[in-house]
Amino acid sequence: MPVASQPLGRRERNKQQKLDRITAAASELFAEHGIEEVTTQQIADKADIGTGTLFLYAKTKGELLLLVQNAHYAEALERGRAHAETIPDALNALMAIVRPIVECNRVQVENGRTYLREMVFGDPTEPHHSEALSIVAQTEEAIAAILGRDELVNADDAATTARIVSAIMFLSMAVSANPALDTEDIVQDIRTQIRLLLPQ
Repeated sequence: MPVASQPLGRRERNKQQKLDRITAAASELFAEHGIEEVTTQQIADKADIGTGTLFLYAKTKGELLLLVQNAHYAEALERGRAHAETIPDALNALMAIVRPIVECNRVQVENGRTYLREMVFGDPTEPHHSEALSIVAQTEEAIAAILGRDELVNADDAATTARIVSAIMFLSMAVSANPALDTEDIVQDIRTQIRLLLPQ
């Protein structure tokens, strides 16, 4: 007999509500102005909390950006994974995962680049950073699953190849600093690189 989950207590509900308000406020302000133009005081004011309370949830703007972008990235990955399951061709299935992640990263280019920098160089013991790395691992697992379909790549090589595909995607997004650069151009560049990895 399954154990029913206990409802959250008042304290936990209050904490979750504050976290939701912080995430919504930071997401809106970062999207509108970019991370460099937003202060933690503005985020706290918009979330209707004190700055001291804000710092209980995230110690820096970088951590706040991780909090916000992790949610967007996880959603983009889930959309891409669902779409990829409907596509038999491996390269097109891989691109179904890649495209929404690139689109998510390009909504506000400076935020996207800062997110990637925080992901690579941030403190891996910090919870939001740890969550970002977990989402990267999930991305690589989804890529490896596609590579393993129809034994396109043997099981031993699928995880390694997935890491290479992931690195191609992240590096291509990081070096594409020009906001005017079309997302489609980045996606096509990634596709060309991935195609060269796949068995012909």
